[in-house]
Amino acid sequence: MNPSPISNPQEIKDEEHLKLLSIFHYVVGGITMAFSCIFLIHVGMGISLLTHPEVWNAGKNQPPPPAFLGYLFTVIGSVVVLTGWTIGALSIYSGRCIKHRSQRVFSLVMAGINCAFFPFGTVLGVFTFLVLMRDSVKQMYSPPSVV
Repeated sequence: MNPSPISNPQEIKDEEHLKLLSIFHYVVGGITMAFSCIFLIHVGMGISLLTHPEVWNAGKNQPPPPAFLGYLFTVIGSVVVLTGWTIGALSIYSGRCIKHRSQRVFSLVMAGINCAFFPFGTVLGVFTFLVLMRDSVKQMYSPPSVV
C-alpha cells in the first residue's frame, strides 16, 4: 500500500521542484569539481619549475627561472583545486540535504556560494533561493509536531 498520496497541487509542484534542485546540485557540484581540476596543470608546472628549472630555458643562454615562481604556481594551483573540490563536494551534499528535506539553512548558504560560479551556479543559486524560501517548502522541512 502506498503512503498517503499528495493531493494538493502546490505540494506536487514543490516535490517536483525539490527533486530537480537536488539533481542539479549534484550536477553543478560535479561540474565545479571537474573544472577545478584544470588548475592541476599549474601545480604540475610549479613542481616542474622546482625540480627541473634548467628545462625551462633549454637552448637559451639564460639563468633558470627563480624558485619562487615554482612555489607560486604550486601553492596557488593547489589552493584553487582544493577550493573547487570542497565547494563541489559541499554542493553535492547540499543536493543530498534537499533530497532528504534536512538542513535547509545549509542549502541556502550553499546557494549563495554557488551564485559566484557563473553561469550554472548562479542559475542554481537563484532557483534554490526561490524554492526554499516558499512557505509551503519551509513546512516540508519543519519537523513533525508531537502531540
